[in-house]
Amino acid sequence: MDTKEILESLSPIERKVLPYLEEPFPAIFEKSGLDSTSALRALNFLQNKKLIELSEETEKTIELDINGVLYRKKGLPERRLLKVVADSKTISLEEAKKQSSLNDNEFKAALGALKKKAIIRLVKENIIIEASPEEIIKKSLEEQFLESLPLKLEGLKPEQKFAYDTLSKRKKIIMIEGKKNIKVKVTELGKNIIKNSGMIDESKMLEKLTPEIIKNSGWRGKKFRRYDIKGYVPKISGGKRHFVSQATDYARKIWTELGFQEMHGNLIVSGFWNFDALFTPQDHPARELHDTFFINKKSPLPDKKIVNEVKKAHEFGVEGSRGWDYKWKEEPATQSLLRTHTTCLSVQTLSKLKAGKIGKYFAVGKCFRNETLDWSHCFEFNQTEGIVIDENANLRHLLGFLKEFAKKMGFEKVRFRPHYFPYTEPSLEGDVWNEERGEWMEVFAAGIFRPEVTKPLLGKAVPVLAWGPGFDRMIMKIFGIKDIRDLYKNDLTKLREMKFLDK
Repeated sequence: MDTKEILESLSPIERKVLPYLEEPFPAIFEKSGLDSTSALRALNFLQNKKLIELSEETEKTIELDINGVLYRKKGLPERRLLKVVADSKTISLEEAKKQSSLNDNEFKAALGALKKKAIIRLVKENIIIEASPEEIIKKSLEEQFLESLPLKLEGLKPEQKFAYDTLSKRKKIIMIEGKKNIKVKVTELGKNIIKNSGMIDESKMLEKLTPEIIKNSGWRGKKFRRYDIKGYVPKISGGKRHFVSQATDYARKIWTELGFQEMHGNLIVSGFWNFDALFTPQDHPARELHDTFFINKKSPLPDKKIVNEVKKAHEFGVEGSRGWDYKWKEEPATQSLLRTHTTCLSVQTLSKLKAGKIGKYFAVGKCFRNETLDWSHCFEFNQTEGIVIDENANLRHLLGFLKEFAKKMGFEKVRFRPHYFPYTEPSLEGDVWNEERGEWMEVFAAGIFRPEVTKPLLGKAVPVLAWGPGFDRMIMKIFGIKDIRDLYKNDLTKLREMKFLDK
């Protein structure tokens, strides 16, 4: 575009800042009559037209933090302690703390600061003044520094640098604030536009067509502003569901399409449903604090008949098994905890069914374990649960369901290996191939419920296929996330850029 065309394309806010482009940014928005946001938007528009070049510099400033504001008003803890000690010459630690009204941390910091400067010494739980009256009255470098704030971090004098280093080690006295300074450099094209800005009569430029202009022929003899359809416009981020919610909804869709009904339940459950009903012995390591989050509250036990049947299974076994051969107790079963798996929903569902009933059920929900955080482990995670109750169900059916689910979640390569769980036999774990990391990733834990689980709940030992994939690891693959902790950071920029799950 030539000079005239560029001038005709300038918006009202661009024309307002144009005369002041060679001044500092604060002066630009003050003299133009615009607020800082509108002025910055105008500068961005001018930069897109190559009339100016914008740059940012971050200026670090030392400011008072919460305690610093208080100490500048009341005095540093060492000054307040020194006033008490100076009046008495010698005073006990207990009395000095009481009279200075300092808390434990402040009193310790004050003692340390005064001892370091050889102003006091401690003798048998007493504080003795060592400094001269002139030294006591004189303001310390730290006090002078606090009074001079705010200061730029760069260019501190040696004594200021010493005070800064000392106060930085203390709690919330000073802090660093980063202030962004915008610099505007006018290009040769920009200088030419400013020089020729008088070519355009602003009163004859129209921004929009209104009913009044049409009705009164107000458009005659005037020109509409040129619009740059290639110009930068701010990116608009529309509202959308969190990507984890999208993925859990998709898992629900998979299971319902396969003919499953959804199970629901509480995040807080009893040890009975989380462990005992699943034939997990009461001395199992999973029932310790290092694995499970317990809550200081008792939970009621279910129907006494179910409790007695579960107790018998633990103590004596069922259908020829020996159980765990120990005395089962009610107290561990009544402990409340954050559920460690969604399998507790499966056994609760079984307890409500009648023997001989066929059914397929699933759940998707949060679970909690006292895990060490790393790229693939988190103490809070999503799990998708499934059970199939059928007299004719077998291991081949189980593998088929798991492969189908993995395939629909985008994993073509799946492998299974034998494993051990207290409540299933046979038991297995399954891995899917993670292309990004080039390694197998464990997601499946599955098996067929043991008779010790099904008979107490159903009244009959019926084959029940059961599984509980670690769903968060699958979500990572779908959205290209390499660290499971990123699922819960809720970085707004990343959430806006995250793709929609189009399945």
